[in-house]
Amino acid sequence: MANALLAPDLLRRLEAFELAAPRRSRGFARGERRSRARGHSVEFADYRDYAPGDDFRYLDWNLYGRLERLFLKLYEEERELPVTIALDASESMAFGEPRKFDFARRVAAAVGYVALCGFDRLRLSAFPDRPENQEAARGLRRVRGRASAPSFLAQMALLEAGGPADLSGALRRIALETRQPGLAVVISDFLDPAGYESGLKALWGRGFQVSAVQVLAPEEWAPAAAGDLRVVDCETGQAEEVTFGRYRLAAYQRVVRDYCDRLAAWCRRQGSPCFLARSDAPLEDLLLKKLRQAGIWG
Repeated sequence: MANALLAPDLLRRLEAFELAAPRRSRGFARGERRSRARGHSVEFADYRDYAPGDDFRYLDWNLYGRLERLFLKLYEEERELPVTIALDASESMAFGEPRKFDFARRVAAAVGYVALCGFDRLRLSAFPDRPENQEAARGLRRVRGRASAPSFLAQMALLEAGGPADLSGALRRIALETRQPGLAVVISDFLDPAGYESGLKALWGRGFQVSAVQVLAPEEWAPAAAGDLRVVDCETGQAEEVTFGRYRLAAYQRVVRDYCDRLAAWCRRQGSPCFLARSDAPLEDLLLKKLRQAGIWG
């Protein structure tokens, strides 16, 4: 299956992975994940006392022979895992070379493909909600099954970045609108001046298992410009006059590193994996090795 976002060879290798979900699925539809529901699969779960009307086929007659009591065998029912990908498509994600959004969109496509190959129920939400993305967004709201992967990847390729960020607001809306929480993968630069804390708290409070992928551009790690600069916020248009000497580069990098470390530590305290990636990182190394090491899939 050819696709502009992910090479066919990479897609084949991704089919061996499964999204990590430490807690068992609470989805409604049958799928490939273990759940707390009791059904009639081949995975034995427990016993309970027989009650009038129970199916005699599930009585354990061997246990009856020993205890002279009727017990019903219960089996673990496999359910689908609801997967939500929250993709930051704000103007700040269009920054960098390579652009942060191009890299983030490919990571989102890979996560979605792994979910679809595992027969999980997938929803991708790109924010902000821009008219230019609405047609593609309609095809990404509810996707399930490997057969829908070509359409999913084609719609992903149509998304573009632009507009002001409201990271926490977008995550709160996702938490409120999602009927059945499951796994949420948030892909963003997490550089919203309004912060990210309330949005992530909303997902955790709703019962989501959250994984975070922070994407930064090489220029955000090591700016090439120096001297007296006029810096303009690409989303708000606000301008600031700054003097940035090359001798300040080390101090600047410490500030960036501390910011990223605080995000990762805050996520870890909630039991959520958080991974930092540069937009010029080798994609295959990130997907096949580092995200696995970060616990996002295995």
